[in-house]
Amino acid sequence: MRTAVVIGTGLIGTSCALALSGRGVRVHLVDHDPSRARTAAALGAGTDEAPEGPVDLAVVAVPPAKVAETVADAQRRGTARGYLDVASVKGGPRRELADLGCDLTSYLGTHPMAGRERSGPLAATADLFEGKPWVLTPTPATASTPGTDTEVVNLALELVSLCRAVPVLMDADAHDRAVALVSHTPQLLSSMVAARLEEADESAVRLCGQGIRDVTRVAASDPAMWIEILSANPGPVADILSAVADDLDGTVRALRALESADADKRRGGATGIEDVLTRGNAGRRRVPGKHGAAPAVYESVGVLIGDQPGELARIFADAGRAGVNIEDVRIEHATGQQAGFIQLMVEPSAAPGLTAALREQGWSIRQ
Repeated sequence: MRTAVVIGTGLIGTSCALALSGRGVRVHLVDHDPSRARTAAALGAGTDEAPEGPVDLAVVAVPPAKVAETVADAQRRGTARGYLDVASVKGGPRRELADLGCDLTSYLGTHPMAGRERSGPLAATADLFEGKPWVLTPTPATASTPGTDTEVVNLALELVSLCRAVPVLMDADAHDRAVALVSHTPQLLSSMVAARLEEADESAVRLCGQGIRDVTRVAASDPAMWIEILSANPGPVADILSAVADDLDGTVRALRALESADADKRRGGATGIEDVLTRGNAGRRRVPGKHGAAPAVYESVGVLIGDQPGELARIFADAGRAGVNIEDVRIEHATGQQAGFIQLMVEPSAAPGLTAALREQGWSIRQ
């Protein structure tokens, strides 16, 4: 691939353009708001000048509701040899393209499983997709219609490679059901939990710890963007939320039973709570671990750390000198103090040696 057009210079489009430009592809930037394209160009994502002729690949990075009309317009103009989109919903846009009579052999729906709470070109980074799954949903050939052309599939695979992502082939509708479960529903649940904080007493909010921060992290996302995404995939998300609602109803009844003076009802309530927690444990164990491998069990070494420049670098350097690889890190900031608590997640066999080495270097270990 030597040339590309990126249509839509938000977070995903600009990040894709930055990755391609950084690896020698000449990228042309197009946006309905020319100032966004100029901003992306100023960041080094490419040029906002129109290409002189057809490019190798057109990357359509617009909201799901705009994908079909944007791809159709690009095809009418003869913009590229191949066309793909990077929207988070795949089945609907493909059906709309078919209804518009577009050439599906030169089109491939894709979805990079990467993002941030911030949006727009200024939030973009060239390494946004590194190591992340990038779903490809080629149109299958049937007895009456050809599928996605091999050349277009190869262009998409080259794009994924240049962005340092990991290609994953899926059926379009299966993809939409999957992202409803692992992305769209968690966004709504995070927002629902965060909404409880809006009018909470200040004394309660001051008690927020790492648990509530973890659960509500994605609630900071742009509502307008999520309305567009959810409007394109409402059915699968509603199906999952309906199942969650059944669990919520059962959990509420179990908690009410725990308030009862009747011992049998309390036992039944405890059983109901145990059931949902146990099923939650089982589901959590299925979440892929480091580098997509099976999840590993790590041991936490807790260290009190001051909130000043260089402290994190120092503790990582001390761990490195001890010959210990840090598998994961969690930081919890102390309320009202210039200090925090860092949990260094390591292989269980490495925990005793790391604890001893850090103590020797003067760190305060918290068991």
